[in-house]
Amino acid sequence: MTAFWAAHAWLPTGLGDDVRIEVADGVIVAAAAGSAPEDGDTRLPGVVFPGFANAHSHAFHRALRGRTHDGRGSFWTWREAMYALAGRLTPETYYELALATYAELALAGVTVVGEFHYLHHGPGGTPYADPNAMAAALRQAARDAGIRLTLLDTCYLEGGIGRPLDGVQLRFGDGTADAWAERVARLADDDGSRVGAAIHSVRAVPPAAVETVAAWATKHGRPLHVHLSEQPAENEAALAAYGRTPARLLADHGALTARTTAVHANHVTGDDIALLGAAGTAICACPTTEQDLADGLAPTGALRTAGSPLCVGSDQHAVADLLLEARLLEHHERLRTGERGTFDAAALVGALTENGHAALGWPGNGRLAPGAAADLVAVRTDTVRTAGADPAQLVIAASGADVDTVVIAGRTVVSGGTHERGDVAGLLTRAIAPLWD
Repeated sequence: MTAFWAAHAWLPTGLGDDVRIEVADGVIVAAAAGSAPEDGDTRLPGVVFPGFANAHSHAFHRALRGRTHDGRGSFWTWREAMYALAGRLTPETYYELALATYAELALAGVTVVGEFHYLHHGPGGTPYADPNAMAAALRQAARDAGIRLTLLDTCYLEGGIGRPLDGVQLRFGDGTADAWAERVARLADDDGSRVGAAIHSVRAVPPAAVETVAAWATKHGRPLHVHLSEQPAENEAALAAYGRTPARLLADHGALTARTTAVHANHVTGDDIALLGAAGTAICACPTTEQDLADGLAPTGALRTAGSPLCVGSDQHAVADLLLEARLLEHHERLRTGERGTFDAAALVGALTENGHAALGWPGNGRLAPGAAADLVAVRTDTVRTAGADPAQLVIAASGADVDTVVIAGRTVVSGGTHERGDVAGLLTRAIAPLWD
């Protein structure tokens, strides 16, 4: 048995003072406010939150940060730079990049990451001797960075509606949804990682294959994620080809359920919002990526009102700061509606923690409560960003740079703002620089 004590901690009922958290075998066994610290307790500074969940990550996109911002363009021109990077990666370099990326996320308080993984095969689409070699690299990287992983293995079959994969895209495809399922069947959960499914988008997966992937996820009780209406062009293509919006197409083929998470949903219609809400489908907003790629503003307030839980992701890692992603849920709604206060601090903490864990197949985690994983994030209240803030509103003021301590399954991975692996900036530099030589 170990115990942690904090002057402030975010409990299921809201912010509590003088909170003592007891842990056994990596699980919280007690969490009570109004408790005095005891001898041997580890004292945590600032406000302690449950572990943050990054519900949407493309680890290899981290190498694009600071390299795709010179000049004008769009999502589609950015995608060409992303493809060029994808063409260079091997299992070994993918591991190095993912390790550095996940360590950076851990520094910012992330204790579980959902990796939307579609870089499956070798150049030209030739499978590696181990057809899941790239997935194995990601899983080892997460273990070595000390965080949990949900591998959202992604079906990616077309280069656009009715168009075959071409060029670098050939690395993404398995040929058919059945072949995708056969490959994924070789993967199994372990103590630190779980396997989920993903449909890249209705641009990349035709309707019959959408149904196959959705049925596989349902049969095996796995989370299912999908890019949805990120760009207007996706809606236009679906309407032209199928006479339906992407959301309606997914619903008609069994892909919208309470196990599903729709990523982005920037350009959904009123009918789409009703479909998503009625199904209980979660929405993963990625505000910094949506800003960077000029994707638009998702109607997150309306989606939540309709019944869709909200979570957040850092997507392409233009920024590795989940506190910022959560705060931008509220700020984007202010820009979209002209009003403040759609999401209060409790709603933002829920999106940052519990909702994200549930979307990634770890229900019950992301809470400082008995039975939850002992994932704790201590955010300082005495930095230049947080000094003077009401602890109950810290989620509105703090950034990832204010994270002091990160405990995952009872083990301290980050202490005093330093990751157990040491120089994470050095890890990033060594992983990224060779990819651009």
